[in-house]
Amino acid sequence: MRTLLALVSGIILLCGCSTTETSLYSWYDYEGATYRYSKKATPELRDKLLQEYRRIIDRQHGVRRTVPPGMYAEYGFLLYRMGYPEEGIPYLKEEIRLYPESETYLSRIIKQLEKK
Repeated sequence: MRTLLALVSGIILLCGCSTTETSLYSWYDYEGATYRYSKKATPELRDKLLQEYRRIIDRQHGVRRTVPPGMYAEYGFLLYRMGYPEEGIPYLKEEIRLYPESETYLSRIIKQLEKK
């Protein structure tokens, strides 16, 4: 599961993390929060990561004014891993709605998670 989180995180980082006024998305402290949690996965750092994801989802000031690619997926998967599948899976599905190109990858993950 950690590998999946790292893979999704890597994809998001490759999508552009520019901090200029013309950046497509607002990333805030995504990189720092994700790095800290990947180094030491404590409940406290997990909660901070969850808060950072929520901030990114709720406060988009980038040019596109929409949630960055992969963010709903990461947030949903983290909620699922925390024991909240009824809250997490809808975020994975929202990722597919917002970014249809993710459907092939995420639909398989959703199927596996819904079987458990």
